[in-house]
Amino acid sequence: MGGMLYKLFASASLLTLGLYHLVCTFFHVIKSPQSYAAKPFYPLPRVSGNNKNNRLQKLPLIILILSLAVAFLHQTLISFYSDPLVKGSTPVHRFSSLNSAAVFLLFLIVAVYLLLSESASSLIPLPSDLLFALASGGFFLHYSAATASAAIQTSDLQAHCDSLSARVSALCSLLCLLLACRPRLFVADAALAASVCLQGLWQLQTGLSLYVDGFIPEGCHRLLDVSGGVEGSTQCDIQESKLRAVSVLDLMFTVHVVLVVILLFVTYTMVAMAAGVRRTGSYEALPNNSSDSSNHIQMKSLTGTQA
Repeated sequence: MGGMLYKLFASASLLTLGLYHLVCTFFHVIKSPQSYAAKPFYPLPRVSGNNKNNRLQKLPLIILILSLAVAFLHQTLISFYSDPLVKGSTPVHRFSSLNSAAVFLLFLIVAVYLLLSESASSLIPLPSDLLFALASGGFFLHYSAATASAAIQTSDLQAHCDSLSARVSALCSLLCLLLACRPRLFVADAALAASVCLQGLWQLQTGLSLYVDGFIPEGCHRLLDVSGGVEGSTQCDIQESKLRAVSVLDLMFTVHVVLVVILLFVTYTMVAMAAGVRRTGSYEALPNNSSDSSNHIQMKSLTGTQA
């Protein structure tokens, strides 16, 4: 039960973060496309004359810090429990969990420094390109940790879920690296927010496929009451059931990608409507240079004279 609760928490945190970043990205590129540049953190809008709201500008960053702290504590605590369902048993499980905890600690340190630099005048805020570079390194380390976790799992379902999660982290790492080099690359910024949403949906799907009986693929089952006190893992006894379960997970991953694309379209439409953008017909701009206009008129008169 604890594993499912953590997956729900991780899913809600990632979905909230990704959707908030997506809305802010669309809003800023619609309002001021000429001055647009990707930011690692978008504060809440400032309301003039409302000091309480102004103090809550950094609320999204505070929520992110709390979520990272919970993830770090969770990975640290589970490292003290034995897990006989991991190749190499408990020692491998312990170091694997501590590796994941260290990745979350890296993100936590960056987020805390960002909050302190925004609040205290004594600290100099880090440039956005450097923050994106650090985020790229953090996502790459998460990709490495998830790949290593998939390699040591005895459960083929859990290994495949971790492997797909690692691919999303690798995509996030690449997008952050692009934003560090090209901060005005709007496509990369929107894709990064959409990838975080996809990671959140996949965390939810992972929890359902591993811990909820109604969502476990046919032919697979959970191992409960294993010696060592772990909650259990989902395994498939027959090779045919194993291959079918992996195919089902691949299909669900594609479905989640489609859902994220639909979410992207819906979010952009709603933000554009809220920003007051209306669709207009195409037109050709008139010449602004008076000399060009006079030359054009002279050429017409000259042509008529020759005729």
